[in-house]
Amino acid sequence: MKHETVLLEEAIQYLNIKPNGIYVDGTLGGAGHSKLILKYLKEGQLFCFDQDEYAIQYAKDVLKGFSNFKIIKSNFKYLKEKLAEENVFGIDGILFDLGLSSFQIDDETRGFTYLKDTTLDMRMNQDQELTAQMILNTYSLEELARIFFVYGEEKNSFKIAHKIIDRRPLLTTMDLVKITDQVNYKDKGHSAKRVFQALRIAVNDELTVLEDVLKDAVDLLNSDGRLVVISFHSLEDRIVKHFFKEESETFTPKNMPILREDTSKMEIITRKPIYPSEDEYLRNPRSKSAKLRVARKK
Repeated sequence: MKHETVLLEEAIQYLNIKPNGIYVDGTLGGAGHSKLILKYLKEGQLFCFDQDEYAIQYAKDVLKGFSNFKIIKSNFKYLKEKLAEENVFGIDGILFDLGLSSFQIDDETRGFTYLKDTTLDMRMNQDQELTAQMILNTYSLEELARIFFVYGEEKNSFKIAHKIIDRRPLLTTMDLVKITDQVNYKDKGHSAKRVFQALRIAVNDELTVLEDVLKDAVDLLNSDGRLVVISFHSLEDRIVKHFFKEESETFTPKNMPILREDTSKMEIITRKPIYPSEDEYLRNPRSKSAKLRVARKK
């Protein structure tokens, strides 16, 4: 399965790598970003996080020519804890590529794709218990509708949830696609796209984890360290954008004299998101929705 890293050169350029620095690739995936980071590092060290065993084995092969890295099998929500175990309490840069790896999408056993009939899994960490099938077959009407509406921005969330309740148990991805096809038959894109996105986010608790890890990343960054985030849908991008804005502002209470001292922690480097080039999009259509944002620790 071929994996093509999105916004590869742009992400590493904005990471502004110091040859002797300590860096983190919070989303190892196909190891494209990690490999290029390691090419710029000399005495420095790279720590790579991933909870997917297949991704880890794949990455070990990609990175076999390097020695100054360590792969940590863990969700990046344990970033601080796992780095502390390595006696690392300050880093010079961190990258999060929040997209699915191509081999996760293409692996029929994982249930991430609505184009193949397979099990309703969607776990990034296959050691965890909660699956998409469990959510679809046990959650209430209201819970399902909320997930589809909030995480997928699905306008027909209640209609789809009603049909799921009526047709339980759902066992495969096509059981779900048949329902979305009935409800979203007027859609220009695939009928199930938003629902599958919502389920994946819910199964892996992606948005809560993202909010928490951004705070931890800022705490860990040394002065002048960079935080680089590549997101793939509006919910993720909104979280990153608002977080960067909050961390780069100085709060002044109402009716108080203006403070001249800058109390903000971060400086936004990219006022507008960076998008893939037209060449990259033509080469890799899955990159179309990617947005890159960067901030620097003061």
